[in-house]
This record gives sequence, structure tokens and C-alpha cells, in this order.
Amino acid sequence: MTSPTTGPVTTMSPRDTRLIALLLGAAFVAILNETTMGVAIKHLIDDLGILATDAQWLTTAFMLTMAVVIPMTGFMLQRLTTRQVFLLAMGLFTAGTAIAFLALGFEMLLVARVVQASGTAIMMPLLMTTTMSLVPPASRGRFMGRVSIVMSLAPAIGPTMAGFILDAWGWRWVFGVVLPIAIIALLAGAKFMINTSTPSKAPLDVLSVILSALAFGGLVYGVSQVGGAHPDPTASAAEIAAAQAASTLTMTIALSVGGVALALFIWRQISLQRVNDALLDLRVFLSKNFSIATVMMLLLSLGFFGALTVLPLYLQGVATFDAKQTGLMMLPGAIAMGLLGPVIGRIYDAVGPRVLMVPGTMLTSAVLWFYATALTPSTQAWVIVVAQTLLSIGLAMAFTPLFTSALGSLKRQYYSHGSAIISTIQQVAGAAGVAVLITVMTAVTSSAMESGVAEPLAGAEGTRTAFLLAAFISIPIVVLAFLVRKPADDVDAMPASEPEPLTQPL
Repeated sequence: MTSPTTGPVTTMSPRDTRLIALLLGAAFVAILNETTMGVAIKHLIDDLGILATDAQWLTTAFMLTMAVVIPMTGFMLQRLTTRQVFLLAMGLFTAGTAIAFLALGFEMLLVARVVQASGTAIMMPLLMTTTMSLVPPASRGRFMGRVSIVMSLAPAIGPTMAGFILDAWGWRWVFGVVLPIAIIALLAGAKFMINTSTPSKAPLDVLSVILSALAFGGLVYGVSQVGGAHPDPTASAAEIAAAQAASTLTMTIALSVGGVALALFIWRQISLQRVNDALLDLRVFLSKNFSIATVMMLLLSLGFFGALTVLPLYLQGVATFDAKQTGLMMLPGAIAMGLLGPVIGRIYDAVGPRVLMVPGTMLTSAVLWFYATALTPSTQAWVIVVAQTLLSIGLAMAFTPLFTSALGSLKRQYYSHGSAIISTIQQVAGAAGVAVLITVMTAVTSSAMESGVAEPLAGAEGTRTAFLLAAFISIPIVVLAFLVRKPADDVDAMPASEPEPLTQPL
């Protein structure tokens, strides 16, 4: 996008700026609730009289719904107007939040979480696609830096916010505090949201929808069972063994169904994209830059999201900090990650991704290796706060350039498909990372305790082993960071009326 007299266009109209600001605020509210249930499980068990396995479903159902709905957002963004998609997303989220606030029991709360997740799943691809469509290429890093605030700060402060609310008012108000904000965002969207795209008569392939749900839902549910069953502590040894066997069987079936369905889904999309009817157009992977960035996103989500879940468990289970203290220790890193987003975006616009991503991935890898080799029950709190802040800064230096480079490598008509694919991979890989790292931590801790190691030392050993796995995952991420390039500013200006042939890069 260039001007014949001034060169690259870097400014936006006030209307478009307000539109993106509205989307950023709505997405922040929607994603904030994604990570609040983890710290509320104990309260829910006590207040609702349910087992830990039941309470965990409030998180598992949320992840499952996200994994099922996100792949369909590419179709929604093509078929519906921007305004319609926004009102659908925020309407679902607001309705789910209201149902949760008024929930009379566990079943009603579970339904509420599914409705909430349906809206959240739509919001993030909508935000990324609209940002890429409205922002001139020369300014995309700056605006995607603001998107990174939503993607990093909202889920990071969710547990901290929930910890304070739970101590003061109880679990119901985790939703009650968010509800009026969600209503305001919905009303603001109804008044100010405008259409930024022209809907097309994209057909909906029902078989693709079914295969997508089985594939991504099966994979997420399967990996959520990796840690095995968590039966009632009062159960007998035989009951525990039976529960573990049933969990293993469930995991195997879910992963098998998910894997087969994924293969069939990919085959179906390749067939349909020949006539431009794919639910998710996989021609985005013909872009080398997008493919490299997607692999990096998969590894980042697998390793780092799992690591970010393991640390709070260590702080509360081994280092004996309470939930509020743990949240406060994690908060400086979250704030740093959010505040640095726009700054990192400006640097990206000026010099490209490598100068950010290479040191950023090295920094995150170094912190993970520190956790894997030096973390002990006696590690002082300030050391962990500094390390976690450095980890968050490194992630910020990686995520913003990664998203911007990946989507910027595609033509305009592929933005919705690219953002849906990235979001889906992030969700599935993140769920896998959390499940695998927690399983490793638990297994090593249990083995050490059976060998006579004291519980705190055994917990530290299990935590270090989990971080060691994450540290090894970080090595190829550092290597791949050297390969990501800044897309040419004229990619979006290339003709986009016809679909590319399968053998031609995007």
C-alpha cells in the first residue's frame, strides 16, 4: 500500500482506529475469563459439592469448545459482515457470562462455560483478521503489538484477578465483575461497529465441519486425559487402578479418532480448495514464511504455555505460596509483556522480525534452562519474579513479530483462514503442552517420593524435569527464529480476485 508522492501509507482513519480499539477491548474481556477457572476449582468443589474431576470439566469444556469453533471462524468471516460476527461473538460471551453468574448448579455453570467459549473462539480471529485488513503494512507491527497485549496480558492477569475476587466475594463474582463490562462492549459494538468487508456466498461443507469437530475436539480432549484420572482420594487401590485404566482407554480412543479425523479433514480441504470452497484453505501453507511461523507457534504453545502452567503449581504446591501471592509473583511479567507489545511492534515496523525474535527466543530458552537446572524449594521469591519477567519479555519479543510476519505473508482473502489456523494450532498445542508437562511433573514427583525423597524436594525434581522438557522444545524455536523474514509491504496489494493454483506460493 503506497502513495505516489509519499511512499508507504502508515496512517489510518479515525474510524478504523476506533473500530480496532473496540475490538481490542472486547477481545480483552472475552479472553480474560479463559484462565480464571483454574484458581477457582477449590472454591467450586466446596460450594457446589462436586469432585475435582467435575470441576476440571469447566476448563476442559472451554478448551474443547474453542478447538471446535475456531476452525469455523474462517467461514464465518467470509460469509457474515464484520458487524454480524462481532455481535455474534460478544452476544455469546455476554450470555455465557450471565448464565454463569446466575448458575444454580454445576450443570448450568458447565453450559455457561461452553457458551462463553463459543464467543471467545470467534473474537480472536476476528480481531486479527480485521487488524490485518485495515492497518497499512508499514504500521502492522505497531497494531499487532496491541493485539499481543490482549493475547498475553488478559490470560496472564486472569488468575490474579480471580484470586482476589475469590477471597473477597466467592466464585460467582468472577463472572459478576466481568458481566457489566461485557454488556458495555456489546452495546458499544451495536452502536459503533461497522462493516469492513463484503460478505461472499461461501458454501458451508457440513462434512468438513463434522471432521473438524472430531479432529480438533478429539485431539484436545485426548491430550487433556494424558495425566490420567484423578479419582476421589478416599477411593480404594482397585478403584483408582480402574479409573486410571478407563482414563487411558479414553485418551487412546480420543487421540485415535482425532488423528484419523484430522487426516480426513486435511484431505477434504485439499479437495474443496480446488473450487475455492474449503472450510479452512490450506493454501496458506504454500507461503514459506507462514509455514515456518506456524511451526514456531506450535512449538511455542507446546513448550511455553505448559511451562507457564507448571510454575504456579510449583509455587503453591512446593514453595508454599498461596494463590494470591502466586498471582502477584506472576503479575510483573504479565504487565511487562503487555506494555512492551506496542514498543516491540514499532521496532518490527522499522527493522523486521529477526532482531526481535532471535534474542527473544534465546532469552526464553535461557530462563527455561535456568528453571530446569536451578529451581529448588529454597529459591527466593524475587529470583523467580525476575526470571518470570524475563521469560515474559522474551515471549513478547517473539509473539508480536511472529503473528505479524505470518499473516502479513498472505494475501487479503486468506487472512481469515490464516488467523483461524494459527488460533487453532495455538489452542491444540497449548492444551497438549499443559497436559504433557503436568503429567511429567506429577510422574517424576511421585516416583521420587516412592524412592524416599522428601515431598518438597520431590516436587522440585518433578518441576525441574517438566521445565527440562520445555527447554529442549525451545531449542528448535531459536533456530527457526533466524528464518522468519518481514513480508514485502505489497503482498496485500497483489491481485486477490482469483484463488491461487495449488502449485503457486501465496
